[in-house]
Amino acid sequence: MSQTIFVLEDEADIARLVQHHLEAAGFDARLYHTPTNLIPDAERKPPVLFLLDIMVPGGDGTDVCRRLRNHQGLSTIPIIFLTARAGENDRVLGLELGADDYITKPFSTRELVARVKAVLRRFERPSSPSIISFEEVVIDAGAMQLMVRGEITTTTATEFRLLDYLARHPGRVFSRDHLLDAVWGDARFVTPRSVDVYVRRIREKIEVDPENPRYLKTVRGAGYRFELPKGE
Repeated sequence: MSQTIFVLEDEADIARLVQHHLEAAGFDARLYHTPTNLIPDAERKPPVLFLLDIMVPGGDGTDVCRRLRNHQGLSTIPIIFLTARAGENDRVLGLELGADDYITKPFSTRELVARVKAVLRRFERPSSPSIISFEEVVIDAGAMQLMVRGEITTTTATEFRLLDYLARHPGRVFSRDHLLDAVWGDARFVTPRSVDVYVRRIREKIEVDPENPRYLKTVRGAGYRFELPKGE
């Protein structure tokens, strides 16, 4: 059974090109030229991924991304921006909104399909799931679920993978470049600044005081270190 991808793209030629190559790769691509029906349709039958242009009539992809990340039933579905906005500040904004990748136009269709597959691989559950639990935080790799102070806390797949990776190597200092290789692999859109954005998002979810973190520490000039409470 093919996996469905929702594509928000108002330029007809680009939309058809994207659809053709996604379907050639075995996906079912559903096209939207405006965001009007995208979320209602996703509520009825969720896709495996959203591919969003930023500048479209009747709204924009960043607003759609924000609404999806705040939607209880759709918040964990991966999002890729496909846009002509190529500046680093635009990419960082996309990350801060919760996007999992950011592809700029013009783009290679081969690279587009590869990046879609790479993002979906991040959502694959490990073959030997395990749970890390400390104080009021539970990281369940099998369910890709984070629980903080007794409540399930929504994360994107990329946020979860980064948190899980750091928590499984407590006490070790990882450079931003190492984390890029370990969590993102060959995704070219990410930069060391991207790692900082994700660390900030994770701290907001697991730390009582994100400005003075107990668990996810910054090691100046080196990177980040995850500290488990003593006795854990």
